[in-house]
Order: sequence, then C-alpha cells, then structure tokens
Amino acid sequence: MNDRTRNDRTRDQYAFSDPSKLYAEFDPAQQHQSEPGLDAKLTPKPDLGEDTYRGSGRLQGRRALVTGADSGIGAATVIAFAREGADVVMSYLPDEEPDAQSVAAVAQDAGVRVFTIPGDLRDHDYCRELVDRAVDALGGLDLVVNNGGKQVYVENITHLSDEQFDDTFKTNVYAMFWITKAAIPHLPPGSTIINTTSIQAYEPSPILVDYASTKATINTFTKAVAQQLAPKGIRVNAVAPGPVWTVLQVTDGQPPEKLDRFGENTPLGRMGQPAELAPAFVFLASAESSYVVGETLSVTGGKPTP
Repeated sequence: MNDRTRNDRTRDQYAFSDPSKLYAEFDPAQQHQSEPGLDAKLTPKPDLGEDTYRGSGRLQGRRALVTGADSGIGAATVIAFAREGADVVMSYLPDEEPDAQSVAAVAQDAGVRVFTIPGDLRDHDYCRELVDRAVDALGGLDLVVNNGGKQVYVENITHLSDEQFDDTFKTNVYAMFWITKAAIPHLPPGSTIINTTSIQAYEPSPILVDYASTKATINTFTKAVAQQLAPKGIRVNAVAPGPVWTVLQVTDGQPPEKLDRFGENTPLGRMGQPAELAPAFVFLASAESSYVVGETLSVTGGKPTP
C-alpha cells in the first residue's frame, strides 16, 4: 500500500481534500466473477469506510433494515449507520455470506446490534418475512434502505432474455415494493425509507436496458410513495449513484474491457467509492433532512441530472 492509498484510507469524511485527486491509486484491471460475486475477491478492494467513516451519533437508537448489505454501497451504508448509532438488519444473498460476516463484524465494533438475514429478494415470501424478522430482532423498525440490485449488461436487446428482464425487475423493483408495503405498518412518524436508483435513470447505457429501466421506475416510485406517506410523518427519498467501484461491475455489470476506464467520463475524472455514498444515506436517514421528501440525491462525480 503506497502513501497515497494510506492517506485515502485513513482520512475521514470531514477531511479537506481535492475530490479529483482522491483514490488516485485505483486502477482496476480486467477481471470477472460469477454472480453475485464477492468484495473479498475484488481487485483493488473498494473503500467501504472501514477506516474512514467517523460517526457523530446522528442515528442514535434508530432501527434499520438494509438490503444488498454485504458489499458495495449497502455495506458502506451499514458501517456508517452503525457508527452513527443505529442497530441494523442486513439482507443479502446466501452466497454472499463471507462478505456479509466481514461487514457485520466491522459494524458490531461500533457497539450496536447487527443481525444477518440472508435470502433472495426475488422471493416475495422472503421479502415479507425479512421485514417481520427485522421488526422482531430490532424491537421495531424506523429506517428502510432498499439497495439490493441486479445489473448484467446485454449488447443487443434481442439477446436480453425474458428471465433476465424478469429477474432484474424483481430484484430492483418488486423487492422494493414488497418490502416497503410490508414495512409501512411498522413505521412510526419520523421514519425514513431510502431507495437506491442510479445515474442510469437519466443517462441509460444502451447495454443496460433492463437495469436502467428499473432505476427510472425507482425514481418515480419514490416520488409517488413520498407524497402518500409524508402526511403520516414518514419521509421517502432516493440516492442516485454515478459510476461506483463495487463487485456489481465485475459480475457482468460492465464489459471487462471497459473496467480500466470506468468512471473517467465524470467531471471528476474517476469512479466513486462506496464510502463516498454512505454520507448521502446518513443525511437522508437523519433528522437533518426533515424537510427533504420525494428527493433524489445524486452522487455522480459531477454528471448532471435533472
């Protein structure tokens, strides 16, 4: 690990720095993993905030459910929530157990309770039971992050199978609907729901027809449900990441030959790290954003969104 890497990994989220120069050592080579993939096998390793996120008690006593919590943005969010004082239930695929246990251990070091409930978000019964089990484990629920996602590129729409189209919508959209619907009866006023959308909702790549379509749907779902729940004191918002270095990219989320240029088309000239997304979720979860409802907070490295 060089000095640049040490500086990036030991700074905290409040450090004054040039954002265009951060993570300068990141130079991902062509690599591939089978779905769902593991952070533990990713080269280079993404920054989840293990060494960089410093909490300040903004979510003290909160009870959170996070899907896609084993790696990437979900993992960084779990770590940030824990360091802000929230107890967390983590949802992820059973094959992702090694990553999930690693993240859970980091989060537990913050002195909070962390529960792991693996399963498949495409399964309606699992999504419903996930909420019930989260409520039982945490003694209630007041924070839901619908982050789990599927992204697999297909060059030609005629080669996009019905099965993949269905799997992408079930993972990205149906699970969000099922979990939100099951969670609402348990959420007291002051609760928050945060959905993960994407720059793809605004600038769809031609090879990500199904994925981009789900992310546009998530935006609209968020704004519609936000209006319905705001009078109940429940805020619903979304975060739209730009190109972020996660295991999603090497499990056919992007063509392998494009990985070495991933994120170069942003104004900052680089990909983002999961640790740079977590503060957005903390902001939308905390009382600091009490007047923010139906918003999509873009964290895109400068790529403009409407």
